[in-house]
Amino acid sequence: MTKKIFLVCSAGMSTSMVVNKMREAAEAKGMSAEIKAYSVSEFADVVDQYEICMVAPQIKYEFDRLSGICGEKGLKCGQIGMMEYGMMNGAAILDAALAL
Repeated sequence: MTKKIFLVCSAGMSTSMVVNKMREAAEAKGMSAEIKAYSVSEFADVVDQYEICMVAPQIKYEFDRLSGICGEKGLKCGQIGMMEYGMMNGAAILDAALAL
């Protein structure tokens, strides 16, 4: 079964690089995953298409609002750690998403 994970950030530029690292980590684990990044302005348009939402550090001030919406829709929602994001540690971010 494919895990459907999306990352939400302010614009989607650096987060798309994190997505690539997460995809590599998923492949190394032998798991099927659909992982994409969207800007916070796209959140409402895509939230229904995923199982897990991860909020990037640059918009952590939006976490309570976004996680509330996710909760209402039955999605899991977590925050990406600043260190993991800065180091583009896709494996750690993927593990955090799967642990939710």
